[in-house]
Amino acid sequence: MPQQISTGTVCVAVHSPDAVVHAGLVSSLKHDHRVQEVPPERIHEADAVVAAFDTVDATALEQLRTLSDRPDTRFLLIAGRHWRADVSAAIDRGVRAVLWRDAFTPAAFVRTLLTVADGGGSFPPTLQGTLMEQVRWTHREVLAPRGLTASGVSPRELDVLRLVSEGRELSEIATKLCYSERTVKYILYGLMKRLQLRNRAHAVSYAIRAGLI
Repeated sequence: MPQQISTGTVCVAVHSPDAVVHAGLVSSLKHDHRVQEVPPERIHEADAVVAAFDTVDATALEQLRTLSDRPDTRFLLIAGRHWRADVSAAIDRGVRAVLWRDAFTPAAFVRTLLTVADGGGSFPPTLQGTLMEQVRWTHREVLAPRGLTASGVSPRELDVLRLVSEGRELSEIATKLCYSERTVKYILYGLMKRLQLRNRAHAVSYAIRAGLI
């Protein structure tokens, strides 16, 4: 009979090709009532998936796909200091946190798991710095010349969406932003077509979910 999981407990799946490392990670979870390991066959129930790699590279990131094909899977990587992957690509694969193996403690492990399960993230300062440089370069070289932000939405589209979300009529938005009403309609139409949004309500919902407004 499958083990029952208490309400409010964070379910964690653990993967490591090294049996000793796997045992150590599982042992770190056993004495904290807030987390509970689930077996590989129940990985779909996991709020976070832990994967241990000595070297994090493109091959390691591809292995994450074999662990879970759910697009919303949140990974915590326990990694050696050999980081050879694109940080943005890691995030796209579902990596939400990284702990260096030589700085690992059970308390930090559980704390980071709870953060990931709650929708947050945690990266070492060096990786944060790399990611910031990637974001800066992408904004400067790719997005800004096209009038876009990292969200894929332009500043003026954000202004219009913010006012739509406040319940403003198109005529009010036009007056507020010093546009013609026709321009406001054009901005909304272009945004909805590009992002395949059905209507204004769908556009506002998208912006809220993405944390844009």
